[in-house]
Amino acid sequence: MVTMSDVAKLSGVSKMTVSNVINDRAGVSEQVRRRVLEAIRESGYRVNVSARTLRSGRTGVIGLAVPEVDRPYFGRLAAHVIEQARERGFHVAIEQTGAAAAGEFNAITHSHALHFDGLILSAVGLDPQDPRLTGAGHPIVMLGEQDFAARFDHVAMPNEEGTKAATTHLIERGCRRIALVTGDALYGVNVVTRRYQGYLAAFGALGLEADPALLFAARGMTLESGRAAAHRLVDSGQEVDGVIAVSDTVAQGVLRGLADRGVLVPRDLRLAGFDDISESAYMVPSLTTVAPDHRWMAAKAVELVTARIQDPSRPTEAHTAPFTLEVRESTR
Repeated sequence: MVTMSDVAKLSGVSKMTVSNVINDRAGVSEQVRRRVLEAIRESGYRVNVSARTLRSGRTGVIGLAVPEVDRPYFGRLAAHVIEQARERGFHVAIEQTGAAAAGEFNAITHSHALHFDGLILSAVGLDPQDPRLTGAGHPIVMLGEQDFAARFDHVAMPNEEGTKAATTHLIERGCRRIALVTGDALYGVNVVTRRYQGYLAAFGALGLEADPALLFAARGMTLESGRAAAHRLVDSGQEVDGVIAVSDTVAQGVLRGLADRGVLVPRDLRLAGFDDISESAYMVPSLTTVAPDHRWMAAKAVELVTARIQDPSRPTEAHTAPFTLEVRESTR
């Protein structure tokens, strides 16, 4: 059986360097990394994962559970988490929860069963008061809008602050009849309700009132639901000079739906989104959007889960990501 020592001799480096290459740790030059990988291929060396786990008590794997893997936002988040985890010597296993409590509990269960060292969970359906969470007993970092009352480390989006900034921006551009195209979960604590509160706060801070008739729910928060909401908006006959979309994906659908009805952005009204997905800068017109620091969020989540792996008894932390407002053609 080929051992790590054999690979080290063949490549002319130490066992530690071989271990660093196998675990994709930083600090190894590209030239040395290529030489070690070539030695691994030539020798036929295979990592004994079971033995490594028994020795260390860890698998070197972090789980990442997100509602939907085919949404641009979650794809971008996953890429950043993988990058940040790799720098700390961890691999990432990705799971889709369907934005449902059952899927999120399954992610926690699977994380245990597969001996992941920790889990980063984007929670949508979980009830923070569910007694089953008390016995989670596993390094977990929560992402999302729920308030877990310091029971878990938590990294949140700047939902209220970001939407308030986008709405204020439209008001400062002269808009007063600003519609909100949002999701249909207008109850409880979730991304929809938090961004709705930010929309209302912008009006309140300037002594204005938002018109409840300008609230249009987009089922599923998809491209098509945004398009359908834009159709309803125009067909309603309401006077509108600005639109805040709950996400950039919905905003893309809104832009298409407005064009279907002959309404052009920004000639006829201004449009802003939230998330700053990559496509937003390439839309025509390019989309003004709230841009959370995605890389910061991923780095903080990985930092917290690895710290929790090292010290399960450490105090919990809660953080909200910083953001900027990317002003582009859709509001100019």
